[in-house]
Amino acid sequence: MIDKSLASCRDAVADIHDGATVMIGGFGTAGMPDELIDALIDQGARELTIVNNNAGNGDTGLAALIAKKRVRKVVCSFPRQSDSHHFDAAFHAGEIELELVPQGNLAARIQAAGAGLGAIFTPTGFGTELAAGKETREIDGRHYVLEYPIRADFALVKAWQGDRWGNLVYRKAARNFGPIMAMAAATTIVQVAEVVALGGLDPEHVVTPGIFVQRVVAVGGVH
Repeated sequence: MIDKSLASCRDAVADIHDGATVMIGGFGTAGMPDELIDALIDQGARELTIVNNNAGNGDTGLAALIAKKRVRKVVCSFPRQSDSHHFDAAFHAGEIELELVPQGNLAARIQAAGAGLGAIFTPTGFGTELAAGKETREIDGRHYVLEYPIRADFALVKAWQGDRWGNLVYRKAARNFGPIMAMAAATTIVQVAEVVALGGLDPEHVVTPGIFVQRVVAVGGVH
């Protein structure tokens, strides 16, 4: 019997190792898998490379992980906002590395990994510092930059409902990066508000099929 549900977030993140690349879903605080991140903080993995849309907000979630000095590198599109003080402090102290990726390129590179592509050409960034040292090409009169897929060892994703096979339904804007990150990681770990019985999800509403999910843990609350 296939059953990907686990009893706790602690069990779900237990094998995330030092130096792992971890994708974390969310757009700011919307869709941030806070309970999984808290469990990762307690678990103790260090020297992590984090792929996220931004670099943490306030003192919780990804910001808390950075504050605990567990993150070696952040790959994101929006590293600074009014409450990114933990990232700002770490970056200016030389304690954390930043790879800045335009938001569309970030999504496209993650999607490329999920689709099994070797690379993509994108016009975004051409002629800027973000294209320095990268291959460029003119295609049909337009200039493009070669970008490589972003893959991860683990993805931490927040969904609304899931079943024991790992099929997922998201809630409104909390959907954001979760579906593409689930496809681009070797191990996708999902926190949901509720694990429902098989057949309890309308197949027309399933966004992430269970084939892309390895672990599901129910944490309750609004997702």
